Amino acid sequence: MNIKRLHQQRIDYKLKRQDSTKTLLIKSEQLLRIEEHDFAMRPGFGGSAIPVGIDVQVESIDSISEVNMDFTTTLYLRHYWKDERLSFPSRNNQSRTFDSRLVKKIWVPDVFFVHSKRSFIHDTTMENIMLRVYPDGNILYSVRVTVTALCSMDFSSFPLDTQNCSLELESYAYNENDLMLYWKNGNDSLRTDEIVLSQFFIEHFHASSGLAFYSSTGWYNRLFIHFILRRHVFFFMLQTYFPTMLMVVLSWVSFWIDRRAVPARVSLGITTVLTMSTIITGVSSSMPQVSYVKAVDIYLWTSFLFVFLSVIEYAAVNYCTTLEEMRKMRRGKIPSTFNASQAMAFDGCFHDNDIELTPFPRMAPMLTRDPLTTPSQNSDLRPPEGTRLRRQRSVRENVDLLVNNSYVIDSYSRLAFPLSYLLFNTVYWSMYS
Repeated sequence: MNIKRLHQQRIDYKLKRQDSTKTLLIKSEQLLRIEEHDFAMRPGFGGSAIPVGIDVQVESIDSISEVNMDFTTTLYLRHYWKDERLSFPSRNNQSRTFDSRLVKKIWVPDVFFVHSKRSFIHDTTMENIMLRVYPDGNILYSVRVTVTALCSMDFSSFPLDTQNCSLELESYAYNENDLMLYWKNGNDSLRTDEIVLSQFFIEHFHASSGLAFYSSTGWYNRLFIHFILRRHVFFFMLQTYFPTMLMVVLSWVSFWIDRRAVPARVSLGITTVLTMSTIITGVSSSMPQVSYVKAVDIYLWTSFLFVFLSVIEYAAVNYCTTLEEMRKMRRGKIPSTFNASQAMAFDGCFHDNDIELTPFPRMAPMLTRDPLTTPSQNSDLRPPEGTRLRRQRSVRENVDLLVNNSYVIDSYSRLAFPLSYLLFNTVYWSMYS
């Protein structure tokens, strides 16, 4: 019996001489003396603020929603601090790594994401939490978390815009007198994996820090992660801009169609107007209802105006043509048996034999006489030989010319509409590109 006791004492003595990190018979709670301390209190309570370093590795940006004005990202959030209450003896200075089961028994920083809508820690197959304790009490606490946070977007230049979305980290309970948050390695504290987005590419990302004030609790350290996101415009070129341009150009085809081909020109104008309305509705449904004008709105509504004006242009041409025919019928230049719907005039160059189109009237040269001058004085003011004077036509005379020559409206429109739209596109893309 004594020999057995002596043998057991020798085993206990050898275990004590061994490195505690290699001893499997000592529980983690006993090694870290968790039961001996109150871990509801922060390290160094009553003294200066405990510094907590942060570094972040962004795994992915899962989605960006313009309608909800938020973005979702998955990241590794790592905390660094020192708690001497968890120090333990170790000859080779090896650390110990634990999972989430020990985290619930010690003090950890209560960092949260400001302006977050939803967030969760991944738990497949176990909670993605790691706690690494070093012999001198330094601690690394890492979690894998997905966050959906608010992103205040400015759509005044949409879809040629650049957005600045940011994540903000802050301690919930401890103000700057108790806890000091800082970036562990400065600007190198923020790292990202290779991230590919469907509508954006990351133009730049950086970290910054600041202070936040709450009237009831004081000042808090706040850390910022900024993502500068530039939108890919090619998708919107294919889905919005190119179809809009084609609809505007298609509306100009009516300028080359016979002005008496009412069904052809009206149906073409109505089709382009309805198509533009569909494009505008589709773009608006995928965007938040903001109270200011977006760049795409300017382009779409200006293009819609061009399409609408092409319809109005034909209404003016048709009205002037009708007035011209009515005048000629009153003058007896068109026989009573004439059927206007069968006379197809093309640009005023080819006309029905029964129709006589009035040419532009020639204005005879006239001299304006001053009522205060005598006839002899007027004879002295006679212009030299070869000089031709024309009086300026009034607005009414110009209108009469258009009514009598309605095809001129189409001729002018063929040049005015494309040049105006080209000028608009030049100004638009120079402003927003």
